[in-house]
Amino acid sequence: MSGLAWMLVRWRRGDAESRLGLGLLGLALLLPLVLPTWQVAEFARYFCYMLFAASLAWVWGHCGLLCLGQAVFFGIGAYAMSVVTLDKVPGVALLPEVLSFWLGLGAGVGLAALAAALLGALLFSASGLAGAFFGIVTLAVAFIVERIAINWDWLGGLNGLMGVPSLRPGLMGDEELTDEWAVYYLLLAVLALAVAALMRAVRSRRGRVLLAIRNHELRAQALGIDVAREKTRAFALGGAVAGLAGALFVTQFNFASPPLIGFALSAEVLIWVAVGGRASVVAACLGALLVRLAESWLSEALGPYWLLALGALFVFTVVAMPRGVVGEALAWMDRRRLR
Repeated sequence: MSGLAWMLVRWRRGDAESRLGLGLLGLALLLPLVLPTWQVAEFARYFCYMLFAASLAWVWGHCGLLCLGQAVFFGIGAYAMSVVTLDKVPGVALLPEVLSFWLGLGAGVGLAALAAALLGALLFSASGLAGAFFGIVTLAVAFIVERIAINWDWLGGLNGLMGVPSLRPGLMGDEELTDEWAVYYLLLAVLALAVAALMRAVRSRRGRVLLAIRNHELRAQALGIDVAREKTRAFALGGAVAGLAGALFVTQFNFASPPLIGFALSAEVLIWVAVGGRASVVAACLGALLVRLAESWLSEALGPYWLLALGALFVFTVVAMPRGVVGEALAWMDRRRLR
């Protein structure tokens, strides 16, 4: 059963998250009909941010791994796509450009997943880091990787890599996909499939195992669960989704730079997920969209003071709504359904 078909089954059973996700998908399908062209292109970029937020919701919200360096995997995906499509890898220049795109996309997802798996194996198997200690280590990793990107000339150094080609998703030919509507619907499809896959993973048998580990790791270990292996696999999946978001993101902005791989973006995605709701993949995606729209509106309305207003809004949301704005709405819908 495909991810979207599974969501339809959950919708018929009254699952609030699936209903919200399918409702938002239907709204997004109709949105280009009422938006100007420049906003259609802007929303296509937002889909990459939402996919990135979904990766952290899986790692942090479901698996209980507070990763303060999630942008490392996002940046790995972005840089992998960039170096492959810019022919900076020996032998790639001999391939057709459309194959370079697919190779870059695969490299972005694969390298990000591999980096997350190696980091997870190191942290979970040897020392069993968890909680704040795990967050501190991932924060340090983000700083280290950002400094490597700044000082590595092959990656463009401080200026990054410019002129990254746009999307080339066709199986034949090498023309870039520049039509705003086509890019919008392509990225929407990727986002919908990835979110549906993560939601299904949350409710799968392995998802329930990860939930048991998150709630009481010692008890799960006593029951015979290989905690280190399950955490590493879950962390690798989160890294793969973040790498996919980064690889697609760089084709929209056409450049990759060190801030994409450092702590600043990791902190930003943490805010998106906290505002939306870390317990739900759909809520986290919507949180990313809400915060990005709020940034745009506040910067126009308040000028140089918009960051203060955004910070105050974030503090209020975390204190007043611990589940997040969308998470509280989903909890209310579930309580109403049970009554």
